[in-house]
Amino acid sequence: MHFVFYDLETTGLNIGSDKTVEIAAYHMAEKASFSSFIDPGMPIPSEATRIHGITNEMVSGCASFNTVFLQFIEFCGKDAILVAHNNNRFDQPFMLAEANSHGITIPPWEYIDSLLWARKYRRDLPNHALQNLRNFYAIPPLQEHRALDDVLILATIFEKMTKGLSPEQVLTLAKQEGEFRMPFGKYQGRHLDDVPESYLVWLEKKGALEDPQNSKIKEHLLSIRGES
Repeated sequence: MHFVFYDLETTGLNIGSDKTVEIAAYHMAEKASFSSFIDPGMPIPSEATRIHGITNEMVSGCASFNTVFLQFIEFCGKDAILVAHNNNRFDQPFMLAEANSHGITIPPWEYIDSLLWARKYRRDLPNHALQNLRNFYAIPPLQEHRALDDVLILATIFEKMTKGLSPEQVLTLAKQEGEFRMPFGKYQGRHLDDVPESYLVWLEKKGALEDPQNSKIKEHLLSIRGES
């Protein structure tokens, strides 16, 4: 399995009636990118243009969704895990609705919502918006809200948040319900309460808990000792 990070820019937020004006993706394993404007067949409202900067002139004469999306499917491949920030509430349902309207069958891809991943495994952060995560991980800014730029930023952030985990391991953890679980190591996937204190102490001695990404684990160890 492999990660494909993707993002849509649209004429609005109404799933089923608004249309895609740009789709972009980054295939992490192949280090390849995909980006294309789409002629939505309808005017782009000025309020949408103010957000993503895409005008009617920029998409005029571009390929249709049907053409571009078939290229996107080929780019992603069949064994892909598609990752988007706010995937579950926007990108995936929007994409599925528009593909369905064109009679396109989407491959049986897996999906991960990186926003939900951050909320689950980075509870120490006060805000999990993409640009706030970018600031936290000290990633230089690109052109915000344009699809490919946001995709490349997301790929870098997600790689840092899931350091050392395979795509299959990340997918397993993303599907697990409930409280914070160990994101790595021999006790990966277990609730912190089920991880032996001796193992947490070993991680501490190795310096692993000094990584800001592992602050939740460090806090748990301190609480066991009565130091927090």
